[in-house]
Amino acid sequence: MHLIAISINHRTAEVSLREQVAFKNDEIERVHTQLFDTKSILENVIYSTCNRTEVYAVVDQIHTGRYYIQRFLAQSFNMEVDDIKDMSEVFIGDAAVEHLFKVTTGLDSIVLGETQILGQIRNAFFTAQDMHTTGTIFNHLFKQAITFSKRAHHETDIADNAVSVSYAAVELAKKVFGNLHKKRALIIGAGEMSELSLLNLKGAGMTDIHIVNRSFEKADALASKHNVMSHDMSQLTTLLRDVDVVISSTRKDGFVLDRDMVQDATMQRHNDSLVMIDIAVPRDIDPKVADIDCVFNYDVDDLNGLVDANLKERQSAANEILSMIPNEIDAHNDWVNMLGVVPVIRALREKAMGIQQDTMASIDRKLPDLNERERKVISKHTKSIINQMLKDPIKQAKELSNDKNSKARLELFQEIFDIDVLDEYQQEIETRKSYSKKRSIFNLNHLT
Repeated sequence: MHLIAISINHRTAEVSLREQVAFKNDEIERVHTQLFDTKSILENVIYSTCNRTEVYAVVDQIHTGRYYIQRFLAQSFNMEVDDIKDMSEVFIGDAAVEHLFKVTTGLDSIVLGETQILGQIRNAFFTAQDMHTTGTIFNHLFKQAITFSKRAHHETDIADNAVSVSYAAVELAKKVFGNLHKKRALIIGAGEMSELSLLNLKGAGMTDIHIVNRSFEKADALASKHNVMSHDMSQLTTLLRDVDVVISSTRKDGFVLDRDMVQDATMQRHNDSLVMIDIAVPRDIDPKVADIDCVFNYDVDDLNGLVDANLKERQSAANEILSMIPNEIDAHNDWVNMLGVVPVIRALREKAMGIQQDTMASIDRKLPDLNERERKVISKHTKSIINQMLKDPIKQAKELSNDKNSKARLELFQEIFDIDVLDEYQQEIETRKSYSKKRSIFNLNHLT
């Protein structure tokens, strides 16, 4: 089995491409199962947000697994496989593990050290677990990555003055206006990114903040929670005439704000500057609004160049975390290597204890007059003999886990002691694959 990570991110593709390969929230469960039912895939986790789409997989063959993942992505977004190859990075083995740790700790984010991504990775993992597309390997690895990220944030300064794309958006607005205290802001959307933007705007001293959303109930709930104003989406054009900063994050298909709408609003603004920041993928704001006088339009790619005031401290913390990752990779590899040894040790102990039980049964037949105390003494001493005899072989078996020829030597070990070991991981895969097929058949019958 091999680990593969395929990543489409801000380094490999511009926002116009990334927005074409972002899975919608209502698709994510289905595509987890769809990929898992693909040839070569033994486990998989799919992570897709406004800034990156990534597939993590355990595969039986590297080249076959990589091809089927890339084909899956191409088919999902009506693209050619070569298009996916051109816009993605591929990590294999230890590099895939390292990449996961970097992503989870925020070291691979647009804004270095953002903490929001940890929760997103955790949710992606939980979704995969719920869909039974993870097993022994990823259940351990993703828990390790999440735990490591929490420890890294606690032990270093990487999370001090924590930033995210929404924070960077507010910092960008501050660079345009200087002071935001007397400015008015409009937030389009009522999701997590919108709430983070709202909190960062308030943190920058803004109090005159307005929220619009397709669902007025959600906009009103968010506004009430933070004591700001909510409006129906029909008031969007009117609001554009009076605000100074617009932050949009809806993930709606098509533009929420087109050029004509913004043009009409600016004609009534008396040449006041309007900062528009689009943190949605797909984009909410027509890029052509940048051609309008006094309009400053930015998208998530523009935020990539924004450096917060604590960058040096963050980079120092990032370097500290980077130095911790190799130990985590070694720990993961040690654990994986032990997976093959544990069943062998268990089989050896079961065979030895079976011999002990047979011996005790023979003693009971030949010495039927033994009392309970005498029988317990004999049983205890025969078990002690077994444990002492097994001590060195078990120690040797454990040491084989780090041997380059561990597979061949474990097979020899099994031959010497005449033990049969079931491939527990393969059994687990077959069980999950069978469950997935039954679920697919049930869903198909339910739909028809």
